[in-house]
Amino acid sequence: MPYAEVSVNSPAATRPTFSYRVPGDLEVLPGQAVWVPFGKQLLQGIVVSVGDSPEYPETRDIEGLAEGTPVLPEASIRLAKWIADYYRCPLFQALALMLPPGFERGSICFLVPVVSPVSNGPGDLGDIEHILLEKIRAAGRLPLKHAEKEFSIRAAARATSTLCQLQLIERTYDVERPRIKPKLETYIQPAADTQTTLDMAASLLKRSPKQSSLLSYLAAAEAPVALRQAKEATGCSPAVINTLAGKGLIRLTSCEQFRRPVLFSATSPEPPLHPTAAQHNALQAITREMDQSSGQIFLLHGITGSGKTEVYLQTLQTAIKTGKRAIVLVPEISLTTQTIERFTARFPNQVAVLHSRLSLGEQFDQWREIAAGEYSVVIGPRSALFAPQPDLGLIVIDEEHEWTYKQDTAPRYHARMVAAEIARLSGAVVILGSATPDVESFYHARSGRYRQLDMPERLTEQTGSALPAVEIVDLRDELKAGNRSIFSYRLQSAIKQALDRKEQVILFLNRRGGATFVQCRTCGHVVNCRRCRVPMSFHFEGQLLVCHQCNYRAQPPESCPTCSSQRIKYLGLGTQAVEAEAARLFPLARTSRWDSDATRIKNSHQALHQVFATGQADILVGTQMVAKGLDFPNVSLVGVINADTVLNLPDFRAGERTFALLSQVAGRAGRSAKPGTVIIQSYFPRHYAIQAAAGNNYLDFYNTEIQYRKELNQPPFSRLVRLTFQHTNDEICQREALRLKKQLSEARDEHGLASTSLIGPAPSFVQRLRGRYRWSIIIKGSNPAELLNLVELPRNWRVDVDPYGLE
Repeated sequence: MPYAEVSVNSPAATRPTFSYRVPGDLEVLPGQAVWVPFGKQLLQGIVVSVGDSPEYPETRDIEGLAEGTPVLPEASIRLAKWIADYYRCPLFQALALMLPPGFERGSICFLVPVVSPVSNGPGDLGDIEHILLEKIRAAGRLPLKHAEKEFSIRAAARATSTLCQLQLIERTYDVERPRIKPKLETYIQPAADTQTTLDMAASLLKRSPKQSSLLSYLAAAEAPVALRQAKEATGCSPAVINTLAGKGLIRLTSCEQFRRPVLFSATSPEPPLHPTAAQHNALQAITREMDQSSGQIFLLHGITGSGKTEVYLQTLQTAIKTGKRAIVLVPEISLTTQTIERFTARFPNQVAVLHSRLSLGEQFDQWREIAAGEYSVVIGPRSALFAPQPDLGLIVIDEEHEWTYKQDTAPRYHARMVAAEIARLSGAVVILGSATPDVESFYHARSGRYRQLDMPERLTEQTGSALPAVEIVDLRDELKAGNRSIFSYRLQSAIKQALDRKEQVILFLNRRGGATFVQCRTCGHVVNCRRCRVPMSFHFEGQLLVCHQCNYRAQPPESCPTCSSQRIKYLGLGTQAVEAEAARLFPLARTSRWDSDATRIKNSHQALHQVFATGQADILVGTQMVAKGLDFPNVSLVGVINADTVLNLPDFRAGERTFALLSQVAGRAGRSAKPGTVIIQSYFPRHYAIQAAAGNNYLDFYNTEIQYRKELNQPPFSRLVRLTFQHTNDEICQREALRLKKQLSEARDEHGLASTSLIGPAPSFVQRLRGRYRWSIIIKGSNPAELLNLVELPRNWRVDVDPYGLE
C-alpha cells in the first residue's frame, strides 16, 4: 500500500507532515489536496510526497480527494519547504501562499445531542448550559460558531466542555464547501436558421406576442445572447423562455464567464523608447543572463526619472519573444493602476493583476487564467510573487527597498528573499529596482552577491525633465519668527506661485488623521486605546478617535476622565489636518487626500489617481502612498510637512527610511519640462539622512549609514530574529520571556556560540495590542538559526526572521 506525507491545515499540527495510507481506490500525487482525519476532525491537507513506506509509524487512511488534479506543482512544494524552514513557520502556512484564492477550507464543528437515558441532564447546569442544550436539541445539530456568536467564544467553550463531559452532547465535523466557484453565464439562441425563426415569430404574433418578440430579437442578434440581456431587452418572463424551450424553438447553453478586473486597455501596442546608453548597457547585461537562465540577481540603481521602467518593459519584451513570462511586484496597491497602464500600453491583453482589493471571484479567475498561461505579465504587491506563472523567466521588484515587501503575519517572509530562492530553483532572472536601494541590497551588490547596474541620470533628452531644486526649511526658525502654521512662510509662498501658474502641488506627511493624540492640559492625561497602549488619533471624518493599531473607535471626551477638566486639546497633526490647513490658506484650490482612510473602498486608488492625473485637483495631500512611483507631469512643487516623523523612531533603520521617503517623494516633482521644487521642513535640518536626500546623494548616505551599521554590528553585518510572546496578563508574559531567555542563554553557552547575542527580554514597542501584552527577545548573530535549532521553541512564541520595523 502506498503512503502519502500530508501537510495538514491545523494549528495543532506539531510536525510539517503526517503519514497517511492511500486506499486502493485512490490515486494520489504530490501537490494534491486531500481530506484526512486529524484527531476527531476531517481536515484539508496537501500531499507533499508519495512513497512505499511511511515517514512516521502511526498512520490513518486518506478519506478522499478535495480536487481531482494537483493544485500545486512540485516546484511550489520545494519553495514552500524552504519558506517554512527559513522563516520558521508551519509547512501548510507556506503552502497556502500558493493555493488558489478562496481555496483554503476545512471542516466545521457541529454540536449534536447524545441519546441518553438522562432526558434533561443534571439539574445543576448553569443558565448558558441549559440554553445551549435546548438549542442543540431543537436544531438537531448546531454549528459551534453560532454558539460562540450568541454567548461569546469563552462562554460557549465552557458550556460546550461541560455538556460534553456530562455526555449530553458531542462534537462532530463536516466539510465546509468552497466559497468560490466558476461564474456561469446562460446564453440563448434560436434552434433554427434566421428565416425559419422569423417565420415562427410572425405566426406567434397574435396569440403569443411575448414569444414572438423574443424570437424576433434572437433572430436579429445573429449570435447567442446572454439570457439576462434578452430578458431586459424584451421583458419576457421565465415562463415564456421555458415554453419556447419546450417547443424546441430556442436553445439555452451555459459557459463560464471570467471575472476580470477593469484594466486600462490600449488599442495598439505602444512602441518602445530608444534606450539611453545606461539603459542599453543594463538591457544587454540582463538579456545575456536570461538567455542562460542563470538565476542572476541584478540591483538596478537608477535615480527617479532615469527610466528604470523602460528597462523592465524592454527586458520583458525580450523574454516574451523567447517564450518566457514575468512577475512584476510593486510595493503598494496604489501603484498598480499606473504600473498596469504602462505595461498594458506596451503589451495589450497580456497583463494580469493580483491583489487583495479585487473581489475573491476576480482573484480566483485571474489565478486560473494565469496558471493556464493566458498572460505574459502578472502585476501586484508582494503576494503576486506566488502567482502560478508558467515558464517564469523574469521577476521585477520595483522600489525594492520598501518595507511593505515584508509580510507582517505568518509566514513572515520578505519578497526579496523569496524571489532569490525562486531564482535559484527556476533559473529566472531577478531585477531589484530602486532609486534608494535597501542598505543591505547595496552592500550585497558591492560584495558581489548581486550584480549592480547604475542609471545615474534623468531622461532629460526624452522628457525635458531635470532633478528638482531642493530647499530645507528649519522649523525652529519659523517658530522664532512667530509662524505657528504647519506651513512655513517659504512653503506658503511656493504653493501660491505654483497655483498661480496652474500647476499642481503634492504635500507629504507620513501620518494620517487630524490630530495624533488628545491630551488634558490640566493633568496631562492622554487618551489611549483601551486595548492597546498607544494614543488614539482624532479624525475629522465622523469626529472620532481611532486607534491606528487595532482600529478601535470612540467618541472624543468632553472632559478629562482623570481630573474632569474641560481643557482638552488636540495635538500633533496628520494628513486630515494638513488638508484642512491647505483649504484654509488657499480656499480657491481644489484639494484631495490620498491615505489609507481615503482608500478603504474598492477602486478608490484608481479614482484618486484619475482625479489628480486629469487636473481635477490642485493640491494632493498624502502619506507614503504618494511618495512612490507616481508620475504626474503637472506637479511642480512637493512639500514635506515634517521630515522627522520617521527619523525619531527607536529603530536602527530610521535614517534609511527617512532618506528613502524624502528621496522618493522629492522625485514626484519636475517630471516634465516644467522645473520642479521640493521644500523639506524639519527640526533637524543637519541630519545626514536629510542632507543626503536634499542633495540626491545616495552614496553619501550609504557611506555614513554603513559605517554606523558596522560599528553597531547591525544588518548586513549580522542577522536578527525576533521572538515575541503575547498574553492577557503582563506578569505571565514577562515570566515566560525570562524563562525562554534563560533557556537560550544556557544553550548558547553550552555550545560555544559566543558570537550570538541576546537582547531583552523587554516589552515590545507597542507593549499592549488588542488587549494582549507583548514581550520580545532579539537574537543577533551571523546565523541565529544555530541557536534556535538547539531549543525547542514553544508553539505560542511568534518567530520573525529578519524583522523589519517596530512592533
